[in-house]
Parts: sequence; C-alpha cells; structure tokens
Amino acid sequence: MPSLDEVASSAYIWDYDINELRKTKSGRLLILERKINYGPDGEKISLKEVKENWDKLHLFDLQKRLFELLIWGKYISPKSKKLFWVR
Repeated sequence: MPSLDEVASSAYIWDYDINELRKTKSGRLLILERKINYGPDGEKISLKEVKENWDKLHLFDLQKRLFELLIWGKYISPKSKKLFWVR
C-alpha cells in the first residue's frame, strides 16, 4: 500500500512511478517542473535546485515569469504575446 507522501506526490505525477523518477537527473527535473507548474502540494521547492536547473526547466509562461521576479527581482525571459495582461 502506498504511503501518504507517495499518494500526495502522485497527484500530479500519476503517469510515472515517483520512486523511479527520483533515481535519475531527468526524473528529478520532471518532478521539479511539475511542482512549479501545478503546485508543490505542501512540499517546499528548493531555491537552489530551481536556480541550478533554470535553463533546463520547461515551465508555463506565468509561472516562469513569477519565479523570475521572485528569484532575480526582474524578468529575464522575453514577453509572450499570449500574456495580454502583462505589459
């Protein structure tokens, strides 16, 4: 029977085995991306891990711009034309 942590983590990673993902670098990146894109579900997101892997992460536009503002205090990525309310 899965533990409560596995059930909570599997809410957004339902299509992969979370324990197998944790064993590889690409798996840990996928977990980090999903935490940022869909919410950490009570877990903390490591600032160090986000900074180290920033260029490798595939994030939604709004989440990416928010994290840029929170981490570096300015926007780094170019504005997306899809974000009509961000000028």
